Amino acid sequence: MNSVEIAIKMERDAVDFYTKCAEKTDSPIGKKMFLSIADDERRHIACANKVVRGMGFEPSKTTPKQNVKTIFEKNKKTLSNKVTATTDDLEALTIAMQMEKEGVEFYRKAAAAASTPQEKALFECLIKEEQEHYSIFENSYSLLSDTSNWYMWDEHAIYEG
Repeated sequence: MNSVEIAIKMERDAVDFYTKCAEKTDSPIGKKMFLSIADDERRHIACANKVVRGMGFEPSKTTPKQNVKTIFEKNKKTLSNKVTATTDDLEALTIAMQMEKEGVEFYRKAAAAASTPQEKALFECLIKEEQEHYSIFENSYSLLSDTSNWYMWDEHAIYEG
């Protein structure tokens, strides 16, 4: 199996995992976030398949962070309440962060060893997007594990005690 085929398998595994996370979480925003990232991973598969067929691909015009930011902006009223999370939600985010971190490491090695310019471009694109996924999951973990501090530091809110 070559690096692009491995990437396709990794991305399929990610789609499955994030879809299951969306099904399990009680948070409507969490569901949308996981489904949005699963869609990114599906797009990654489509891009990798184009490279396998010797075709070029075009990176998305929007970034994962832009997509998730839109989800959070559309659901601001829900976020204004204290966010609670289950242990399963936090564990899913921890696993997701690890998956994304391992993906970035694999794609860096694959980019360095790429045999064609299309492969190199694919892996560089995947590195960037997987790093954004990691950042999204890290921020979500922070929100769910310590909501008050998340608002203070990430939203620059000032709470009166």
